Amino acid sequence: MLTLLKIKNIALIDRLEIEFGAGLNLLTGETGSGKSIIVDSLGALTGDRVSSDLIKEGEQSAQIEGLFSLPDPAATSGIFDEAGIEIEDTDLIVRRELSHSGKNRIFINNQLVTQAFLKKIGPFLVDIHGQGEQTTLFSPAYHLDVLDEFADLKPLRQKVAEIHHHWSITKTELGMLEQNEAEKLQAMDILRFQVDEISRANIELGEDEQLEEEKRRLNNVEKLSALSGDAFSLLYESDDAATTTLEKAARKIEELGEFESKFAGYMEGIKTAQAVLEDLAISVRDFRNHLEFSPERLAEIDDRLAEVARLKRKYGGSIHSILAHFAESRDRLEGIETAEFREQELRQKLQGFRAEYIGVASSLHEKRVKAARKFEKDVEQNLKAVALEKAKFEVRFESPGEIQLNDENFDKGFTARGFDAVEFYFSANPGESPKQLAKVASGGEASRLMLILKTTARAADHEKAVVFDEIDAGIGGRVAEAVGLKLKELAKTQQVLCVTHQAQVASQADRHFIVEKSMSKSSTVVAVRELSGAEQVEEIARMLAGQTITETARQHAREMLSAAG
Repeated sequence: MLTLLKIKNIALIDRLEIEFGAGLNLLTGETGSGKSIIVDSLGALTGDRVSSDLIKEGEQSAQIEGLFSLPDPAATSGIFDEAGIEIEDTDLIVRRELSHSGKNRIFINNQLVTQAFLKKIGPFLVDIHGQGEQTTLFSPAYHLDVLDEFADLKPLRQKVAEIHHHWSITKTELGMLEQNEAEKLQAMDILRFQVDEISRANIELGEDEQLEEEKRRLNNVEKLSALSGDAFSLLYESDDAATTTLEKAARKIEELGEFESKFAGYMEGIKTAQAVLEDLAISVRDFRNHLEFSPERLAEIDDRLAEVARLKRKYGGSIHSILAHFAESRDRLEGIETAEFREQELRQKLQGFRAEYIGVASSLHEKRVKAARKFEKDVEQNLKAVALEKAKFEVRFESPGEIQLNDENFDKGFTARGFDAVEFYFSANPGESPKQLAKVASGGEASRLMLILKTTARAADHEKAVVFDEIDAGIGGRVAEAVGLKLKELAKTQQVLCVTHQAQVASQADRHFIVEKSMSKSSTVVAVRELSGAEQVEEIARMLAGQTITETARQHAREMLSAAG
């Protein structure tokens, strides 16, 4: 559901903020008042291309922002996870920023995303049905979804999807094992060589760092010996060594402590310092005594480092990557060596999943075919109420007639949605045979057809907004009233936003907004506000009577609102 829409510096809009609610949200206003700007802005939040030409004249940047209640988190979690976007709750903030400099950006919950990603997630947020925007309606995939919603087949389709997932994974794994035998042998030789090479090297994590440290020590034996000798002398061996001096100072402080108690408190710290200095002196002495230059050991280190460097270049640049490659190659080698037994096991599993898939998908197919006939009748009946009395509507299937369990060519038709391809055919005029929707439905017909499909199927997209832009174009009277009632019916199950010029439709609103354009000498501004009861009467009266609003028109408006409840 769309909760809030903010628009800044778009076309004639300076700043605009609209709070939408559940049910039927109506937008009305004079022709040319700017209603289409609002619909276009919503389209931008679903991934439509937006040009910098939309930026208000005199401004350098613009912004469109929408707050949505995230629909069905389970349905969208995979899309967000794949893009690495974290969604903490069900609220989703989509923002598009436009700039004349060309730096147009898109954010979801303040995380930068691409337009391609927004186009993926957009259809889960808003369905926009306006003049010339019928992509969803013309999609055969959508047709199948509508039919399954009508027939309440979601649980069965989910079962088909799960079985297809298992079948698909098994088929892929089997295909990898059944690759060319010569390729298998070649892969085994390469993997075995790599495993043996790394195994012989007996390399360990951190070994290169330890060797480099030892090499630095061997190359600096003389300097280290002098440094450690001087340090030992200063700490312990010379007449004025630090330990000797500290011991003398300790005795003086101890005597002071007998006369002044505050000095007695320092004795414990002095003793700790003495212990530390003595321990350090011993460590320095031992280090010096064990220093020994060994050309042989230095040569061994150089050889070992060269071997490690060679393996790094070959297997990924670090000891960690070498060991990871070793583990992966060993596992792959073991997998190929045992592939013959695994292939037999996978063939049996694949056959089982295949038979199970065909059984469940066949049941799904039968239920779809049965539901399609009733759906056709219901849609045609409902189309009569929206000035499409002579319309013909058909659900056509492209499915295999005879399902052969042993015909592997049939597998090409397996999908997570079953093996049916469904498409809606339509004719608005008598004497014309139904054709594909995209080829015959005009903009107005398509919008009304979408409304009927949604109300007939009772689509339960409770969290998803559906937008109708002038769905009532070219109709009036009882037909407009019927369209309004259908919109109201649809709004019981999902949020509906509708741009209308028909008073009969506007009277059904749960929330009624008016779009107004005001002009001054220097600028033109578009604003939107929600109407109160009295203001709604006045607006509907204007829609009925035109510019000159009569008391009769106001009374008629009151009656329409009263009848709508």
